[in-house]
Amino acid sequence: MTRCRAALLALLTMVALSPATAAHAADEGPEQIVNGTFDTGTAPWWGTANVTLAVDEGRLCADIPGGTANPWDVIIGQNDIPLVEGETYAYGFNASATPAKVGRALIQLPVDPWTQYLSAAPEMSVSGNSYSYTFTAPVSLPNSQVVFQLGGSAEPWRFCMDDVSLKGGAEPEVYEPDTGPRVRVNMVGYLPSGPKKATVVTTATTALDWELKNAANETVAQGTTTPKGVDASSGQNVHTLDFSGFRKPGKDYTITADGETSRPFDIDTGIYDQLPADALKFYYTQRSGIEILDSLRPGYGRPAGHVGVAPNQGDVSVPCQPGVCDYSLNVKGGWYDAGDHGKYVVNGGISVYQLMAAYERDKAAFKDGQLNIPESGNGKPDILDEARWEQEFLLSMQVPDGKPFAGMAHHKIHDQNWTGLPLLPHLDPQLRELHPTSTAATLNLAATAAQAARLFAPYDAAFAAKNLQAARKAWAAAKANPARYADPNDGTGGGAYNDDNVTDEFYWAAAELYLTTGEKEFKDFVLASPHHTGDIWRDRGFDWGNTAQLGRLDLATVPNGLPDRARVRQSVIEGAEKYLAIQKAHPYGLPYNPPDFDWGSNNLVLNNMVVMATAFDLTGQEKYRSAVREGMDYILGRNALNQSYVTGYGEVASKNQHSRWYAHQLDPALPNPPRGTLSGGPNSSIQDPLAQRLLRGCKPQFCYIDHIESWATNELTINWNSPLAWVSAFLTDKGERSDCRVRYTAHGSGTFTAQVVIENTGKHTVDGWSLRWSFLSGQRVRQDWGAELSQSGSVVTAKSQSKIRPGRSVTFGFTGTNPWGPNPAPEVFHLNGGRCR
Repeated sequence: MTRCRAALLALLTMVALSPATAAHAADEGPEQIVNGTFDTGTAPWWGTANVTLAVDEGRLCADIPGGTANPWDVIIGQNDIPLVEGETYAYGFNASATPAKVGRALIQLPVDPWTQYLSAAPEMSVSGNSYSYTFTAPVSLPNSQVVFQLGGSAEPWRFCMDDVSLKGGAEPEVYEPDTGPRVRVNMVGYLPSGPKKATVVTTATTALDWELKNAANETVAQGTTTPKGVDASSGQNVHTLDFSGFRKPGKDYTITADGETSRPFDIDTGIYDQLPADALKFYYTQRSGIEILDSLRPGYGRPAGHVGVAPNQGDVSVPCQPGVCDYSLNVKGGWYDAGDHGKYVVNGGISVYQLMAAYERDKAAFKDGQLNIPESGNGKPDILDEARWEQEFLLSMQVPDGKPFAGMAHHKIHDQNWTGLPLLPHLDPQLRELHPTSTAATLNLAATAAQAARLFAPYDAAFAAKNLQAARKAWAAAKANPARYADPNDGTGGGAYNDDNVTDEFYWAAAELYLTTGEKEFKDFVLASPHHTGDIWRDRGFDWGNTAQLGRLDLATVPNGLPDRARVRQSVIEGAEKYLAIQKAHPYGLPYNPPDFDWGSNNLVLNNMVVMATAFDLTGQEKYRSAVREGMDYILGRNALNQSYVTGYGEVASKNQHSRWYAHQLDPALPNPPRGTLSGGPNSSIQDPLAQRLLRGCKPQFCYIDHIESWATNELTINWNSPLAWVSAFLTDKGERSDCRVRYTAHGSGTFTAQVVIENTGKHTVDGWSLRWSFLSGQRVRQDWGAELSQSGSVVTAKSQSKIRPGRSVTFGFTGTNPWGPNPAPEVFHLNGGRCR
């Protein structure tokens, strides 16, 4: 996640006034604006050197030049406006634009850091409109500025304004979110065979009748609710209703209870089929250093950002902050971390890890051409192509040989100063800087590079080797510098991402290096780490600063020879049980319930669901899969605000996430975030001024507003979409089980011979079969017998027309090659599409 510039830290964004409220305010306080009607000319109003102010038919007008990049490139303003701390002001004006434009109306500090006390984005028409806002001053100030920022247009236009007024004594507006009907459902829908629950907000304390109706308004199921009392996370008295027994597919179902009817939803086996691709497609439009093609993403095309083309200073030769190093690095590429232009190794690490982990869970589920990206058609799964875009950036952040701290990774790279919204990446004029190395960043690089080494080996041996070499260097450098922590005060122009406990990153990195190499050094480190046996399953979930869970999950699921592997797998099941118990107790079915919700709470919810999904993979027990399905209901509408947090999914969904280029709310010429973008969600700390203005005293689930200026509650980030991609891919896996058991044995190292026995443990004959599994890394099948084998990447498919009768088995074998590293027996086999039990 990112933190916004100092100017935004004190932003108190507008709330529109009704005419009655504005009139009341006008009666309460003296006028603060001098010559707001322009009866005496233009003074004391001023403009930047590129505009000439004039009075035209009683209005102040100016011709605004085209070809400017930023809103602040053209300004009209008035100085020396007094403000009183705690006073609520009514601010209003009339303005027109020819042709129609969006401007920025600000009341701010007149010097750096230009702290904004009110920020509005009026959409001005040719005929002109009146605009009214309220804000409460957080400080007393004798000399604030009223300014209109009017730059950033490619074409020239004309601006006129009149009746500018600022008066104290206004009544503060009370923010009431529109939560719609009191029956809360997953607005996307439910799987026919999955759990189907809804939450009813009501004052009733006894059970209520409910009805499920189809699109023709016919009642198809009914029952009674279960009172749950007051939900601490929302402050609401709620009931739960369960219609899991109804399984008939259909569209536009609704539920009626307590006189309220829910928003419509579907029941269908394919409700999540598009979500994994949409969640992954988010990353292409987050790319830095490459043109985003409108032909691939209609409406999202833009020039390449930060490639050294003016006004960019670029990422092709980035110097360090003063005193940090004496070299520059080419760190072009990677993903922009969030809604700003920063790129961070620690946040990039968990993000690219989760994309690669989703692939490693089921390599056959991801195809070439799936995401419609520039690399589609190259014979490699698109998800790996997208992950590589970020992984190559992470590699580029490693300190070169011969330099101080060689092998370590720079913590981050971003602008020297914060920029405002909106600002397309290719128009960012700020100097870019490398920040000091950190142990956390170095270990993130070691972990993801080790993971990439095994996953890319079947497709690009040279890239795999490059990653493994980088991982080894990073590991050695981190061991030599185990306590280089990011400065918590290094937050100008980008987030600090500070972390003063990196024992979890050491454990994660050692786990990935062990899985890839099988080497004793890394196994011994894993076994000695306190994170290996400790309870790492936080109520709040794992995230970029808590990564031991990543190592534990991979040690449990990726084949390896760890001596206590059974205990590791059992510990994941215990973590899942913990989250399952939290979910069962929560009236909204939420597997996350701290007393206060964290920044990015939605990604923590999803990460807890990853643990439960992994438990299903390990055990096949339906309760874990059902828990993941129910947890997704919260993300898609079964919540206190009755809204989906994924853009484009559900009747009411987040669409104004904080971003400098998905900034439609500020500039109608720019798009909203792409379909499949997750919002961070409720955040009890409400750090941004808009949230502080509107949400003060909020219950955790209500600490959210879908507004572009609410960077604390409504940001988008690469590490929030990564668990969405992982979980949605899990949800599209129908999880069928086959009655079979597979025994796989292999002998030899570089060249090996394997024998596979398939046993039919069911009651019916298997008449012709196809068995699928995946190798760990770059192993290749060379010669087969007893079945016909084919291979794509790491995925091997064996086929035969023979029969397998109940209680009987068939055997086949092959010779193979293993270029390097361990060669563990595969552990997951799919027979005729179903996973062997």
